[in-house]
Amino acid sequence: MAELELTILMPCLDEESTVGECVRVARRWLAAARVLGEVVVVDNGSTDRSGEVARGCGARVVREARRGYGSALRAGIDAARGRFVIIGDSDGSYDFGDLDAMLAALRSGADLVIGNRFAGGIDRGAMPWMHRRIGNPFLSAIGRRRTRVPIGDFHCGLRGFDRGAAVSWGLRSDGMEFASEIIARAGAAGALVVEVPVRLHRDGRVAGAGSHLRPTRDGIRHLRLLAGPQRHEPTAPRMVDAPPDSLEQIPDRPEPVLG
Repeated sequence: MAELELTILMPCLDEESTVGECVRVARRWLAAARVLGEVVVVDNGSTDRSGEVARGCGARVVREARRGYGSALRAGIDAARGRFVIIGDSDGSYDFGDLDAMLAALRSGADLVIGNRFAGGIDRGAMPWMHRRIGNPFLSAIGRRRTRVPIGDFHCGLRGFDRGAAVSWGLRSDGMEFASEIIARAGAAGALVVEVPVRLHRDGRVAGAGSHLRPTRDGIRHLRLLAGPQRHEPTAPRMVDAPPDSLEQIPDRPEPVLG
């Protein structure tokens, strides 16, 4: 098989109602953008038909029994066959048909590309007021201070990276604090970090599904990671402006999408 340029990676936990459309949109974008790539969904212990739906829509499905956002993403990174990886939630919060700016930044040499929802727009009801006005700004401010990476939105779920660089950073977080760890370790490595505007949409899952985020618990885990010895003393990371156009593996291997 020819080397893939991009893996679009989606962690998934009980998102049967949305993961299929996320996979379809991502595959349509790969074809339209003429990118040789794949869609990988990491089923993190779903009790519904999420994995089956994702596979039926053309994704390669990886099962990760260890629960947690970081566990799912680390399993996906291990399984990815693309030079670059773009990760995004499988609940419909992000538009996988609008990845041009993120891929352009990676192609231009960025090691890590972070989406900024505050710059790209947040749909009404897509983020609770407390998270938008207090939690995220507070944790992002601490993240900037501790890592010296001047990112406006430390917790955006849509981000991309050079897979080889990410593997070299030695990521090991299991929970939501993975979002902070990857930035901290990129900063410590002097990585080239780029920020691009992205839009946050309302969670598309059925009403009453509940959020996977636990604000108090996850906030404490972010703070512990940023304050802990694993933070290392970062060198000054390189920052550039956004581009102007801004564990069981399921054995079946769908053909990569090539436009």
